[in-house]
Amino acid sequence: MKHLSRFLLVTILVLGCTTVQAQDENNPWVIGIGVNAVDSYPANEDSPFNGFFETDHYNILPSVSRISVARYIGAGFSGELAGSINRIDNIDGVSVDDLTYYSVDLTGLYGFRNLINEDGWFDPYLGVGPGYTWLDEEGNFTVNGTLGFNFWFTDNIAFNIQTTYKHTMDDQSEGGFRHFQHVAGFKIAFGGTDTDGDGIYDDEDECPEVAGLKEFNGCPDSDGDGIPDKDDACPDQAGPAEFNGCPDSDGDGIADPQDECPNVAGEMALKGCPDADGDGIKDSADDCPNEAGPSANNGCPWPDSDGDGVLDKDDQCPDVAGTTANNGCPEVTVEVINELNEYSKTILFDLGKSSIREESYPALTSIAEIMNEYPQTVFHIEGHTDSQGSDALNLRLSKERAASVKNFLVEQDGIDASRITSEGYGESRPIATNKTAAGRQQNRRVEVSLEKNREK
Repeated sequence: MKHLSRFLLVTILVLGCTTVQAQDENNPWVIGIGVNAVDSYPANEDSPFNGFFETDHYNILPSVSRISVARYIGAGFSGELAGSINRIDNIDGVSVDDLTYYSVDLTGLYGFRNLINEDGWFDPYLGVGPGYTWLDEEGNFTVNGTLGFNFWFTDNIAFNIQTTYKHTMDDQSEGGFRHFQHVAGFKIAFGGTDTDGDGIYDDEDECPEVAGLKEFNGCPDSDGDGIPDKDDACPDQAGPAEFNGCPDSDGDGIADPQDECPNVAGEMALKGCPDADGDGIKDSADDCPNEAGPSANNGCPWPDSDGDGVLDKDDQCPDVAGTTANNGCPEVTVEVINELNEYSKTILFDLGKSSIREESYPALTSIAEIMNEYPQTVFHIEGHTDSQGSDALNLRLSKERAASVKNFLVEQDGIDASRITSEGYGESRPIATNKTAAGRQQNRRVEVSLEKNREK
């Protein structure tokens, strides 16, 4: 009864202990049951490490005599706690009275299966760790080294053989002896975590938090299009693989998430939107969807309000027909200049002054009206005198009279000042002889010309 109680204590310790470290979650726990054989003969001083397979000095209890529990830690490492019982009648090849043998061993194991073949059946391992052995009432600490092999029939069941050398810390004490313990039995792996309950262990489940399908490694396919949600750009809408699981509602070859007009077939260049007039502007942004036009005018063609062949956007006179050469504005002809000068001939000044006489006002108004017909044209006002008087006086007077005409047209008739220039030329440009009164009268004049034709 005393021996049985001691074995039950070992059993409770083995089944109740776990390692601190966690591991990958596919069957992390392994329970082992088997038969052990204790052999001190190869380990004694007279026969050091010889006669391993000479079973006549084995000590074997013909029943289940060893149990173990192991927990996988990670990277091929695991920790194992084992308890054994045996009857010893042979030590170092010498018969002894039946002694009861108990041991508790804690072993760190490293398996080579992943290095050989991760899914293979052959699983060799090495181990090292401390232990404690009793012979009857006497106990002794041991340092253990283990070599073993698991032969996996399935993912969960393996046949196991191993041998452990137990080196006693105190060989002189009663109950202390160096020995080998050979084990044969079975191991059962269990305890894999399946968080989402889909029947696929978390370490093999690519979507461990969401129940899924085995063919998709545990990931769901919510829309049933054959593409798992994790790879499906539209997991709630069925679509083909070519569009990463997204639909193409309008059949234009552009998946709905990238299609700005998903319900109307369109063009790739316009992100799936149509362009009825082919002007490169999608219909929804085209103010004239059935008439081609540039984007600068929101898809509508530019108008030509005055019909002169110059589009309004380029026409500086969009409401008056002109010429292309003059940016859509009418050009001043020789006839127009002549008409202006017919009026300018009637402009009269006070004697020796630049002040304009009142009877000249209608002529100036007529000049302004003609100028307004050519809003983009810059006119030049010229002042001239006869040869009477000094050159300096004549030059000053001509400048002042030309400026006086300009100021009148700007201030009284509203002509933009930037459209009129003025200059006086004194007596330098006569158009008739200064020897007669009639000739001098013709030379005292104001003329209108084009600034672009002005002689610099």
